[in-house]
Amino acid sequence: MHEPLYSADEMRAAEARYPGYPGTADELMERAAAAVAAEALRAFPDAGRFAVVCGKGANGGDGRIAARLLREAGRDAEETNDLSGADVVVDALFGTGFQGPPRPDAAALIERIEMSGLPVLSVDLPSGVDASTGETTGVSVNADVTVTFHGSKVGLAVAPGRFRAGRVVVADIGLEPATTSIVRATPAVLALVPRRGPRDSKFTAGSLLVVGGAPGTTGAAVLAATAALRADAGYVTVAVPADELAVAEMLALEPVKRGFAYGSALETLEADLARASALAVGPGLGRSDVARDLVRGLLERSTLPAVVDADGLFALAPVARDAATVLTPHTGELARLLDTDPAWVSAHRLEAAAGCADRFGAVVVLKGADTIVRAPGGRTVVCDVGPPSLATAGTGDVLTGVLGAFLAKGLDAIDAAVAAAIAHGLAARAVPNQAGLIASDVVEALPSILSCPSR
Repeated sequence: MHEPLYSADEMRAAEARYPGYPGTADELMERAAAAVAAEALRAFPDAGRFAVVCGKGANGGDGRIAARLLREAGRDAEETNDLSGADVVVDALFGTGFQGPPRPDAAALIERIEMSGLPVLSVDLPSGVDASTGETTGVSVNADVTVTFHGSKVGLAVAPGRFRAGRVVVADIGLEPATTSIVRATPAVLALVPRRGPRDSKFTAGSLLVVGGAPGTTGAAVLAATAALRADAGYVTVAVPADELAVAEMLALEPVKRGFAYGSALETLEADLARASALAVGPGLGRSDVARDLVRGLLERSTLPAVVDADGLFALAPVARDAATVLTPHTGELARLLDTDPAWVSAHRLEAAAGCADRFGAVVVLKGADTIVRAPGGRTVVCDVGPPSLATAGTGDVLTGVLGAFLAKGLDAIDAAVAAAIAHGLAARAVPNQAGLIASDVVEALPSILSCPSR
């Protein structure tokens, strides 16, 4: 259900297990270089001259052999820092062993590659990207194609490195597969989601209480509730402030609607909490003092597994809970939770997700092109099937509803979070017209995705 994402240490360990290593290192280098040369010819068939920029380590060795193989194929391929007259740059400066900022001479060379405007094929990773984190400290190469070896690297899947990698080609060089600490989820994870059986009732199929809605944003709570039903929950109640109940009634047919007054909300919702098997709180709730008190009160008093999103995350403080809790922040929300800057979160996504999970004792879903699911204590899954079209208002509320439905069906928190992120991304991809996609399009596509979990 998951694919390995290798760190630098895990790649070194995989190489060390190769028979006869390090004496057989040249065999691995020849295979890696052959893969680079083959992809260079495939990706750039009309290129006459390849400028192969080589570092001093094994990555540079791969580049030098690739240059030889390109010459044998009849192309002009030179190991050089002079890019004039080249059609394509082969970036073989740094590989998996790179960390920190490039030295000044290497940084200047990377800048020259970037300013050349030439297409770039990177060997193993774009130079300047940390294989184990995706972080870039200083300048880094922006590749059109990256040929990586044995398996994809963490730094090719996690931003900002993923945005520097271009199209990633994984080349088999004969190493044995291994378990990695960070993995990438595949659509197969949807097989974990329980389907309704002949003995199910609407309550045993998953009963979710969604609490949210405020003047002008009641639609967020309704989107979450409707998404939960489309994600196969059997019974969904959407609770909104009493003044917004009429709006919710107009927007939603299938969910049960409940109005509450902030001062007595917990008492009003007591029966709904007793009936539910999971809780989703926050979509469109607003950021008033009474809204924040309601979020805290629900989390403290409820023993249900809960997903907290959007306004529910505003000014959230750690709450001791026996039940599972999932937080679903975007970059800005996570920065607020950690009292830091969004730019820092964008530059250190794995570290930021881990810090938030540990601080709140919750599973954290850091949303983005490389959505990161992190559990307290270390389990980390990258879910990167979502298309750019998801960057539109309301899609986060849809994710909350799907996740809430999966929690209500009995999935543990991290499996529910991973499955929800995958279902959400695949549903968005299934929408025929990506331009102009809106959140309700994703909701409507969910049943077809969940009916074909292997897609």
